[in-house]
Amino acid sequence: MTEAYEVIVVGGGTAGLSAALVLGRARRRTLVVDAGEPRNAPAAHMHGYLTRDGMSPAEFLAVGREEIARYGVELVRDTAVDVARGEDFAVELASGRSVRARRLVVATGLKDELPDVPGVAERFGKDVLHCPYCHGWEVRDQAFGVLATTAQSVHQALMVSQWSKDVTFFLHEFAESDLADDDLRRLAAAGVQVVPGEVAGLVIEDDRLTGVRLADGTVHTREVVFTAPRAVPQTDLLVRLGAELTETPFGAYPVVDGTGLTTVPGVWAVGNAMGFAEQVVNAAAGGYRAGAFINGELLMADLDATL
Repeated sequence: MTEAYEVIVVGGGTAGLSAALVLGRARRRTLVVDAGEPRNAPAAHMHGYLTRDGMSPAEFLAVGREEIARYGVELVRDTAVDVARGEDFAVELASGRSVRARRLVVATGLKDELPDVPGVAERFGKDVLHCPYCHGWEVRDQAFGVLATTAQSVHQALMVSQWSKDVTFFLHEFAESDLADDDLRRLAAAGVQVVPGEVAGLVIEDDRLTGVRLADGTVHTREVVFTAPRAVPQTDLLVRLGAELTETPFGAYPVVDGTGLTTVPGVWAVGNAMGFAEQVVNAAAGGYRAGAFINGELLMADLDATL
């Protein structure tokens, strides 16, 4: 038997829980399908969210789950594996459960693919970082390394120089000739040292990063390494529904309006499912906006049906 809801939210991170909170308070029968794999799980703390700065991401989500439960929102730990659109949306879960709803919110986020350099994955979220706005203050004035993943990594090297004046930019698999003259001039102006040569791995001593080792054996003493993972948007469900995607330097994301509505009527995308740069505070706002709009749309649809 297929269970019916008014709204199904696929993804139980910040954006999904925020949408569910609004919908629950609006007395909408809502289901959250949570695979339990938040993007910021490796981080010990989150930052930049007013009144929640420094809070553990795990604690933040636990509080969010408690809050939606107060309003009758159901949350199930499961994964949505298929979706079809008819009169409403039919969602198949990995457990074999079938559910359907009048509206669908996709909050499946993205995955970070890290450079294949020994030590990077093991230290990610500790002393291997990606976002200076998330972690820059906590590691300020330490010896930074920036591991290039694309030619655009120059921007990251320039940005982190706001938090430390001791920054070394490791070109890794890129040649200095790959960099534009303007990039080289800006790096010099920021005091960033540019080091060519492939990075062979990170040096870890006593559970802390102490250096970056090049393929030629040279070791550069560093305390923190910033690198930009390859973003892989989790858009499978949107693709199955035929949502239009647009290519960006950070992957293909759905085309959405100001509320998160995709090109598929009745389907919203929020959080990192609709954009690379959605931090926790942005994701919360986007989920709220989508939830409020969905409630209003359902109300008007029901009134029109009555008329």
